[in-house]
Amino acid sequence: MPSYLDELYTHQEWADAEHWRAFEAHAAALEDRAIRERLHHIHLVQSAFLWVTGPRTAQFAVTKADDYPNMADLKTFARELHVEMASMVGRADDARLAEMIEVPWWQPTLKLSVRHALMQAALHSHYHRGQNATRLRELGGVPPATDFILWIRNGQPTAQWE
Repeated sequence: MPSYLDELYTHQEWADAEHWRAFEAHAAALEDRAIRERLHHIHLVQSAFLWVTGPRTAQFAVTKADDYPNMADLKTFARELHVEMASMVGRADDARLAEMIEVPWWQPTLKLSVRHALMQAALHSHYHRGQNATRLRELGGVPPATDFILWIRNGQPTAQWE
């Protein structure tokens, strides 16, 4: 299972980077409030799941899109987050993935395995990338094809953020 999650999270970083590059290639996308807020939401939730599956040594910081003065700062947050997530997923063994955790933002508090929490975070991001792809098309841009199977067919490329 760790290998599967490694692939899923490597794909997620690649897909996120592909979307960022597509938005940067279409200036209207970076100025669009819906895309900005959704990108923030995607990366905030990724960060929340990194926190909830991690050691929780500090309080989780909930931010707003407006806390990032420009899109470059939000992109930097995303890139750094992906580095941390890859490290955490890479270190997780079967015992860690089976550990039960509590997700405090659900009421009543949700209990699930680390494996399931990581799966939820990846699927959540995938869902919102689809929304952003639709919005990019509405703005006249061309969304990237980021299906998992295309990533496999293309040799599992690493993320190209620039």
